[in-house]
Amino acid sequence: MKAAILTAVTAGLLPLVGAVPASTLTARAKNDIVEVEISSGTIIGSVGQTVDTFNGIPYADAPIGDLRFRPPQKLSRYLGDFDATRVPLSCPQGPLITLGGPNVPEAGAILNDTSGEAKAPDFSEDCLTINVQRPKGVQEGDDLPVLFWIYGGGFVGGSTAGFNGTKLIDTGVLLGKPFVFVAVNYRVAAWGFMPGKQILEEGSGNAGLLDQRMGLEWVADNIKAFGGDPGKVTIWGQSAGAISVFDQLVLFDGNATYNGNPLFRGAIMNSGSATPTDPLDSDKGQAIYDAVAEAAGCEGDNSLACLRDLDNDDFTVAANSVPGIFSYSSLALSYLPRPDGQVLSDSPDALQRAKKFHQVPMIIGTQEDEGSLFSLTQRDMGSTEKIADYLSEYYFHNANHDQTTGLVRTYSPFPHDGSPYGSGDFELYPGQKRIASILGDIVFNLVRRITLQVFSEVAPDVPTWSYFSSYKDQLLSILFGTYHGSDVSVLFSGENSHYATFSGRVYYINFLYNLDPNVGTRPGLFWPQWKQGRKLLEFKGIINGLKDDTYRNASYNFLFNNIEDLRF
Repeated sequence: MKAAILTAVTAGLLPLVGAVPASTLTARAKNDIVEVEISSGTIIGSVGQTVDTFNGIPYADAPIGDLRFRPPQKLSRYLGDFDATRVPLSCPQGPLITLGGPNVPEAGAILNDTSGEAKAPDFSEDCLTINVQRPKGVQEGDDLPVLFWIYGGGFVGGSTAGFNGTKLIDTGVLLGKPFVFVAVNYRVAAWGFMPGKQILEEGSGNAGLLDQRMGLEWVADNIKAFGGDPGKVTIWGQSAGAISVFDQLVLFDGNATYNGNPLFRGAIMNSGSATPTDPLDSDKGQAIYDAVAEAAGCEGDNSLACLRDLDNDDFTVAANSVPGIFSYSSLALSYLPRPDGQVLSDSPDALQRAKKFHQVPMIIGTQEDEGSLFSLTQRDMGSTEKIADYLSEYYFHNANHDQTTGLVRTYSPFPHDGSPYGSGDFELYPGQKRIASILGDIVFNLVRRITLQVFSEVAPDVPTWSYFSSYKDQLLSILFGTYHGSDVSVLFSGENSHYATFSGRVYYINFLYNLDPNVGTRPGLFWPQWKQGRKLLEFKGIINGLKDDTYRNASYNFLFNNIEDLRF
């Protein structure tokens, strides 16, 4: 049966299950455009071969002038006849590669591609927009489930421009499970995640997370007109987008209701979960704010007003003067969500342990070699002491040196044991594969396991599934292995003839429909909940398998027992 489906997909022979007959479309839609009426105007989208697309629909007022850094304000203008056929503008982007730092074009290109930034046509502060895609001919009243996408990009980059849901939607239609795909633009870097006491005191922390939340509220208000069901929304993100999904679970201490109804009923996290972070006005956060203010010439008591008065080009130079994600400090990000006492009342991991989260079924998974991309910008890490000093300086400001050293000692010093795993002894500098393993674990791999363990303890009735991807790219495997973000191309642009692509889409679409990846279209291998034996579904290039979630257990145990001191 599976082989027949794959053959039919690649040959383009199967009909669009659930699509509305062409005869029911308006005459205007037959000429390549389609209209949807919502309270803010008439949204004019484009009709493709199989999918209707509505790009760049504003959901908030432009966050410019006095609204820079502030929480988003709901759209206050009437759009009239709004052209949603164009590629949407992206929000201004933050520091990716630090000027004067190591040249890592391959890693930069990978991150640009996985964040969608590479396909962004232009940038504007007036960027708070939504994209909606649906099977061709779907209309109001069809009440399809909604998959709400939050892009990654290290909280410094990202755009909806690079994410076309057509192949995902076509697969849903093929399986008899049509759905609506939504992607949200949100502010990143200094525009969305500026730290510092000045931001804290005026209540403007984590504006980027509030952008995402307002996008979900827009879906609740408007998606029915596009044929979606606001009561069947699943949020999904990758990397910073996955961390954002977790943060949406704990936002406002777990209050995810709007007009008396939950904004989403399921969550999927690809490479990101409960990231432990220090407060908005921590020493690290304040240092970033002060550096930006100094670079902008905005030091003093009125620094925040001065930063708001800057032309965006000038502000961009100042905002990007701090270390980028491809710099020596790497994943010790300059900009990221931090506790502000309101939006995030505490570190996300602490909120989880306190059971202050929206309880929904969820999928959480990681790539085998999460840290390999982010180990290209360091230098000699050839001893336990050097790595411990590096982590103490850039990452773990609350841990004592014995704790940091203890963590490093749980990792083998031999190159062949490090990441990319199974790729031999080659490394660019002494200790590179060891630090790659550590970076991947403290942000992604082992933090995922900690997150799942805490869920199993404080909310054992909440269903959770976890996966592990190990489909190495032969051309990149020596340097990167199954690298961070490689799942984006597999799921979004891969062909269904590729087993990992097809099976991954089936599991996700089953989950979207039934809140269980096993219920619906037969995926080929039963995926047990994580709490039932700590099993991971291992996505491979040819056939999937089950894997015990016990790798690097000594490191996991150390992180689990010291997590409160290991915040960024």
